[in-house]
Amino acid sequence: MKKLSFISVLVSALLLVGMSTAQAAGDAAAGESLYSSMGCMGCHGAAGNSAMPDMFPNLSGLDEAYLDEQLKAFKSGERQNATMQPMSANLSDADIANLAAYLAAQ
Repeated sequence: MKKLSFISVLVSALLLVGMSTAQAAGDAAAGESLYSSMGCMGCHGAAGNSAMPDMFPNLSGLDEAYLDEQLKAFKSGERQNATMQPMSANLSDADIANLAAYLAAQ
């Protein structure tokens, strides 16, 4: 009985880990194209390396899931910013995942 409980817990844990890593998996190449076409580098710099990090944060190398979460928060209005809310308003979940993948890879 203990062996069955242990196996159940182990399988559940593995499934949860797999689900959490799959949530923000985007296409970095598509994200790079979107980053360029939307003009993100105007504030955040090439590849997310801001020339003025006190005004516009560096985004390069941040955690992919964190970036995904923050862009969704701007889009929903949960996180307020006069510039980022309109920039994120028309992004799909796939667009957000792609941007997050690109910036996390920098």
